[in-house]
Amino acid sequence: MSKLGYALFDTAIGRCSLAWGEAGIVAVRLPDASDERAQARFEQRFPGIVESEPTPEIAAAIARIQGLLTGAKDDLADIVLDMGSLSDFQRAVYAIGRAIPPGETLTYGEVAKRLGDPAASRAVGEAMGKNPFPILMPCHRVQGADGKLGGFSAPGGGVTKLRLLEIEGATSVDSLPLFAR
Repeated sequence: MSKLGYALFDTAIGRCSLAWGEAGIVAVRLPDASDERAQARFEQRFPGIVESEPTPEIAAAIARIQGLLTGAKDDLADIVLDMGSLSDFQRAVYAIGRAIPPGETLTYGEVAKRLGDPAASRAVGEAMGKNPFPILMPCHRVQGADGKLGGFSAPGGGVTKLRLLEIEGATSVDSLPLFAR
C-alpha cells in the first residue's frame, strides 16, 4: 500500500477530514465529535496513516468541498477517488451517485433502476451506508421513497443529511414530514 496521509479542515458544517494516497482520495469524514476522534478513525482504518500537508491536488479538493458546503454549485465529480478496495457493485452505485447534481436528489429505487435492477434498492442503501467518500460521493442526495429522508451513516445522522441538502437547496426542514426518517 502506498503511503497515506490525512488532513483536517474547517467547513461551514464543522471540521471535516480526508485521507489520500497515490491513487486518489481514499476516505472523507464529516465532522466528528473531536479532531482526536477523526484521527483515531483514520488510524484504525488505515494503519500507518499520518497527518500530512495536503498535496496541491488535495488542497484544491479541500477548497472545493469548503465551497460546496457554503452553497457553491460544484458537483466535485472530477475529484479523483481511489476505489480500489470497493466492489464492482459499489463502484456502479457510486458512479450514479456522483452524477447527481447539487440541489437534486434520487431515491434508492431510482438508483437501482439506473443500475438495471429495480429490486436492488436495499442493496443500494447498503452501499450508500458504506460510502467512504461522503460529499465527494454525495450519498446525502439519495433518499427514501415518498420524500422520506432515508438513512445516513455519517456523524450526525439524519440531521447532517438534512443540513447538506439544505445547503445545496434540495430541501428545507419545513418541506419534510416531521418523522421523515
